[in-house]
Amino acid sequence: MRNSRKNKKSSLPLLLVKIFILTIFVSSIVKAAIGEVTVVKSEHETTKLQQEITQMQSHNEKLKSQNKNLQDKIKENELSYKETSLKAKIAYLTFDDGPSKNTLEILKILKQYDIKATFFVNGHPALRDLYKQIADGGHALANHTYSHEYKDVYTSPDNFNNDVKKLDAFLTEITGKEPNHILRYPGGSNNTISHNYGGKEIMTGVIKKMTIEGYKYFDWNVDSTDASAYRQDKNKIVHAVLTESSQTKHAIILMHDLAPKTTTVQALPEIIEGLKNQGFIFDILSKDTYAPQFNVVK
Repeated sequence: MRNSRKNKKSSLPLLLVKIFILTIFVSSIVKAAIGEVTVVKSEHETTKLQQEITQMQSHNEKLKSQNKNLQDKIKENELSYKETSLKAKIAYLTFDDGPSKNTLEILKILKQYDIKATFFVNGHPALRDLYKQIADGGHALANHTYSHEYKDVYTSPDNFNNDVKKLDAFLTEITGKEPNHILRYPGGSNNTISHNYGGKEIMTGVIKKMTIEGYKYFDWNVDSTDASAYRQDKNKIVHAVLTESSQTKHAIILMHDLAPKTTTVQALPEIIEGLKNQGFIFDILSKDTYAPQFNVVK
């Protein structure tokens, strides 16, 4: 009996050692298994990530190809438009000095004929809504200086530039649109009244300054003569526009949007109809448009 107890006592440490060794062995196997699972999982994630990268690269190449095709089509359309513009008879209706109480009626007539025009405006804070209606109608808002005061704008190139920039900021505030840098000089680029305030070289200096500032200026090659009288006869306006327009393929037509110029508004439907009969289509001025420019008088 005593020997049996002694044997049990002596075998207990051996059993503990075996259990310990077995535990270490099992733990090693478990760790190895976990490591293998982790490696397999990592390899799977790496493969999946590589596949996603490949798909993204393929999609990116596809987008590049589509973008190139789109750019090519845009260039083709631009070339086609320019070629058509050179061949077509195009009339550009332009209205100086507005907006005024006549602006809404002008816009109404233009809408009836589905025609866009260019408005060379000045700064009239009380008529802010009219600028927005012009822009919202798809017409061009162009710069005719903020003040249109010869004695102020034509004293120096810098003064002229400041007045133009003032109008740009005013129009952007109202419409939310950036300036198009389309400009018409008060009195035209060949006016001589400016000499009274800035000397005989003033227009040369102003034009050089504004060209550097990125503006393109437009004079005109068709004069409606509505500025030749306080309120010109309607029939004279129609006759002047249609006669002069018949002698050119690109008619940049000078008219005025001032309160007294009610006969200009009355003449507008006949002018549009007459130009259509002559084969003209209508467009707004842009930097790509042919620009008649007078010889500067010194």
